[in-house]
Amino acid sequence: MPQTAAERQGTDREAELASDVTIYGIKNCDTMKKARAALDAAGVPYAFHDYKTVGISRQKLEAWIAQVGWEKLVNKAGTTFRKLPEAERADLDAAKAVTLMEAHPSLIKRPVLEAHGVLLVGFDPAAYAALKA
Repeated sequence: MPQTAAERQGTDREAELASDVTIYGIKNCDTMKKARAALDAAGVPYAFHDYKTVGISRQKLEAWIAQVGWEKLVNKAGTTFRKLPEAERADLDAAKAVTLMEAHPSLIKRPVLEAHGVLLVGFDPAAYAALKA
């Protein structure tokens, strides 16, 4: 059955809102599950970008670093970072961090949320609740 103009408009608005909020991470990560559940509970439409299936571009990583710094994006406490050879972990700077995160997206702290021009790194329930549509 064809959609009415009002239904199409509603769908278009939902797609527009979803494109305003994108959450980046890995589907099976427990923190990601909490973050996505918080967005769902708040009624916030969002797009999900899974590093495991889509990867992450150097340009996106560089843009994030310009906003929040590489230190906030690299998850040094994670297993992936600890398993890197010492030579790769040593003397880390922005350029090296981009190369490592591009090669190993699991190094990126999760979740990363882009919402209305704001970048949130890590899960903060209060910040997610504030996104309520």
